[in-house]
Amino acid sequence: MTVSRDDIERKAQELVGAVDQTAESVKNGAIVIAIAAGVVVAAAFIMGRRRGSRNKTVVEVYKV
Repeated sequence: MTVSRDDIERKAQELVGAVDQTAESVKNGAIVIAIAAGVVVAAAFIMGRRRGSRNKTVVEVYKV
């Protein structure tokens, strides 16, 4: 059994295709995770601002 140059090139193309597909799926997953993290951070910020403005304590200091 001999291995020709065409066999090697065909197998290399299959491997390149598999790597490209895997990289694309990982990139898409990373984008989704980044967007979800951004939404969580934004929601926590907005909720914290609302809660902080409702429970304000006013301290008045007079110098005698």
